[in-house]
Amino acid sequence: MNFTINQYEFGQRPPVTLPSPQFLELLSETGIRKMVSDHYDLLSQSEIKHLFPLIEEALDKAKQRSSDFFIQICGGRPYFNENRGKPLLAKRHAPFAINQQARVIWLQCYQQVLFKLDVPEDEIQAFWDYLNVFSMWMVNTSEE
Repeated sequence: MNFTINQYEFGQRPPVTLPSPQFLELLSETGIRKMVSDHYDLLSQSEIKHLFPLIEEALDKAKQRSSDFFIQICGGRPYFNENRGKPLLAKRHAPFAINQQARVIWLQCYQQVLFKLDVPEDEIQAFWDYLNVFSMWMVNTSEE
């Protein structure tokens, strides 16, 4: 698998290709929720832990929202829209200073989680390719 982190120029908004619905079919909703939970657990110990809830109950809610989003974009039930409305993720993340360094750490945590999945490599690669581009949309500050 090629988990290269693409270079990013501040303000870049490349087109995003959604992951395959097959990824959800193979992992299941439970698997997506575990993947996201494992990712957040790594983030909670990372250099960008200040961007995530410190209280366990709040972190669990963040995990739920993120899982709902990924289930939805992988072709599953639109949990995110049902519970939060349209994603508008760049707007929702605007209160947090997300720079290129934070993006890289976020992606590195996903690298660790994706390596452990028992899913065909092409499906993991397609999901990674989505994350790699999607993450560029979340960067909202050029400050390091």
